[in-house]
This record gives sequence, C-alpha cells and structure tokens, in this order.
Amino acid sequence: MDHGGHHHASPESTHTEDEHAHHATQPAGHHPSTSPVATWGMAAQATLHCLTGCAIGEVLGMVIGTSVGLSNLATVMLAVALAFVFGYALTMRGVLRAGVDFRTALKVALAADTISIAVMEILDNAVMLTVPGAMEAGLTSWLFWVALAGALLVAFVLTTPVNKWLIGRGKGHAVIHQYHHGH
Repeated sequence: MDHGGHHHASPESTHTEDEHAHHATQPAGHHPSTSPVATWGMAAQATLHCLTGCAIGEVLGMVIGTSVGLSNLATVMLAVALAFVFGYALTMRGVLRAGVDFRTALKVALAADTISIAVMEILDNAVMLTVPGAMEAGLTSWLFWVALAGALLVAFVLTTPVNKWLIGRGKGHAVIHQYHHGH
C-alpha cells in the first residue's frame, strides 16, 4: 500500500467531512438515535408497567371509597390520586435503583408516566361510571370487580397506542430507558 503519496488536500478533506458528518449524527452525550423505534411490544410493556401502579391505586381507591361510603366523585378522585402515587412510585423505584437522586427520579417519573396515567385513569373511571350500578355494587358484588377488571382492560388496550406514539417521539417511557441501560 502506498501511503506516502496521498497527502493531497482532497482525500484528507473528504475524510474530515466524513468524520464531521459522523459526529453530526451522533452528538456527544446523546443516544445514537434521536427517537427510539417504538414497537408494540415496548408500548405494551410500558402500558403494563403503568397499569400495575394504576391498578394498585385504582383498586385501593375504589375499595376505600366504596367501603367508607364516599360519593362516586370522591371515590373516583381518591382512586385517581392513588393511581398517580403508585404509578409514579413504581417508576421511581426502578430509576432510583439505577443510582439517581430522588428529585431526578421524580422528574423522570413525571415525564415518563403523567400522560399515560392520565389517559388510563380517564378511561377506566369512565368505564366504572358508565357500567350501571358498578360504583354502588359494593366490594362483595361480582359486578364491582368485573366492571373494575373490564375498566382496567379497556384502559390497557386504549393506552398502549398512546404509549407507542410517545415512545416513538422519545417521550413517555423512552425517558426511562437511559436509566435502565445507560448509567
């Protein structure tokens, strides 16, 4: 190979442009791709993760509200509040395990889950309020539990495409992946 005779300006400048183009597509400190490829599997996993926290809070809120005789509105408000608390708590648990501080973990959880939990809560509470007698059925009634399970299922099915869209835009649960894989 003849390396000696190739010190012209053109191959060197081409090499520099290639290097520059390579660095332009991968800025320092960023992920190799600007927006992750969102698969249905990833979206379903993100939704299931979110649903776990939501379901715990939702069931707890419905159980407490129904057992102490709160109004439908108060029961729904309690269920929604607890769904957010447990939804964020589950996300934060995973992020804190990656070694970040509490404030960062809270910010990540808020960024990752707020839209997902909000959509899920609107859907499952709408179903609970729409099923005739579900809210009044009481905890010993199969209607209450069937309606709640159905409500959570509807929420899962309809929230998955929302999460797929969010992940594809680098939002939602995409925010969490840097803590699970990178740091």
